Amino acid sequence: MNNLKGKTALVTGATSGIGEAIAKMLAQMGVNVILHGRNKDRLLSLQESLQRDYNSIDIIDFDIRDKEETLSKIKELLKSKEIDILINSAGLAVGLDRFDEGDIEDWEEMIDANVKGLLYITRSILPQMRKRDKGHIVNLGSIAGIMAYPKGNVYCATKAAVGMLSDALNADLLGTNIRVSCVEPGAVETNFSNVRFKGDTKKAKKVYEGYKPLSAEDVAYLVIYILNVPDHVNIQHALIMPTAQRNPYLLHRENKEKK
Repeated sequence: MNNLKGKTALVTGATSGIGEAIAKMLAQMGVNVILHGRNKDRLLSLQESLQRDYNSIDIIDFDIRDKEETLSKIKELLKSKEIDILINSAGLAVGLDRFDEGDIEDWEEMIDANVKGLLYITRSILPQMRKRDKGHIVNLGSIAGIMAYPKGNVYCATKAAVGMLSDALNADLLGTNIRVSCVEPGAVETNFSNVRFKGDTKKAKKVYEGYKPLSAEDVAYLVIYILNVPDHVNIQHALIMPTAQRNPYLLHRENKEKK
């Protein structure tokens, strides 16, 4: 069953990680994909690789933290495109510190990308969806938005906001055919930890040692499933974890010395 073929999807944060994996799978499903990111060269490279096998792959480059640029670029985009699917994947974690030692610049970066950027884009696109009375918004949340962990403070707060905004959107869209889903992954091995630890690859590697974490593709498969269910089905929240992890505090790591 393919309910997605021929639809148009905008995927934010499509140049790496979960966003890139979702974009590739959508293209495989016959979706016309608009790739968003800040790095135009990486967008062009991904566009080129996908266009070898799939027809309609467009790109749009801007920083979602920049309100004026975001609103302007989306307004221009909507003059020629009707968006059926919005994937709010762009976001990041920066730093891992106790709240009283936190870097306020890191906080601003996470709030601007994870919350305000999502708001700017969704606010711009939703009126078109409402006018057409159809559409599906998928927000990338996190287990961190459900259960806080030490030193996660502001990142956890931003992802809690994503989960609550998803609920609020569903409430505001009652009586329409527009669906809103929030996908909340546990440990996923992407560039996430490299960004969090500001390029410290040793620290980033340790996050995933001793167990098999989720891959970006694992999360993308779930997103595709959610998008592909019949129109009368609205999967509002989906928590996905590696089998070795049951919550942020329960993570089974194999002891290599015992092997």
